[in-house]
Amino acid sequence: QVQLVESGGGLVQAGGSLRLSCAASGRIFSSYVMGWFRQAPGKEREFVSAIRWSDGRTYYAGSVKGRFAISRDNAKNTVYLQMNSLKPEDTAVYYCARSTLGIDSGDFGSWGQGTQVTVSS
Repeated sequence: QVQLVESGGGLVQAGGSLRLSCAASGRIFSSYVMGWFRQAPGKEREFVSAIRWSDGRTYYAGSVKGRFAISRDNAKNTVYLQMNSLKPEDTAVYYCARSTLGIDSGDFGSWGQGTQVTVSS
């Protein structure tokens, strides 16, 4: 059973940056995909970004492409989300997740507890 622990959230002004981290307790096999999702108040959870552990291929939602960057540290079993040029609409709880299948949202079966990101205008 993997445990995912997010950190790095906080309050930032619009235009600022934050880096989220997600540390996985168990081994991340090459077939896995690690992802970030977010949920704003009153809205459904949405996909933000993902990275394929085997080759580092990355995926982004259109709303964050060019502003956010996902990366991984294999030795630390950790995935990061660098968020730049933050906007108030990026305000949400951000969740780290693991998929043992593919990159479809329904493939992610393990989730962290979430970390709050608040962007003030």
